[in-house]
Amino acid sequence: MTPRQRRMLWVTVIVIGVSIATFLTLAAFQKNLLYFYTPSQIAAGEAPTNYAFRVGGLVKEGSVKREPDSLAVRFTLTDGANEVTVFYEGILPDLFREGQGIIAIGQLQPDGLFKATQVLAKHDENYMPPEVADALKKSGKLPPVDDFKGASR
Repeated sequence: MTPRQRRMLWVTVIVIGVSIATFLTLAAFQKNLLYFYTPSQIAAGEAPTNYAFRVGGLVKEGSVKREPDSLAVRFTLTDGANEVTVFYEGILPDLFREGQGIIAIGQLQPDGLFKATQVLAKHDENYMPPEVADALKKSGKLPPVDDFKGASR
């Protein structure tokens, strides 16, 4: 093997190695992305059923149902136009309550139930997650803008 052929072999090995590393990095990055969907987008069938994502909206008044002797809770999340039922088993954030803007992370089940693995409610009662404020603004159901810091974006 001539010196030129050895150099070309090393260049080829390095290019193949970098390509494989790039592919694996992008595949891992794609798996960890959490897209945000509104209840209206879920109702329109835009959300995946076998992939984790975030859903946000307001917890509908009178919809929180706790199962006795467990941490399981079921509630309805709405953006004013559509609703999605969320099931969560675990300790809810202190600021979680009806009428509050929240974000839930989980997967949509084939029956339309959103099974959450995490529920996020922000740090004070005047804050609304920007994604939720944008979704409510689009549906025309956004409470007065002065009440929510997230809506000022």
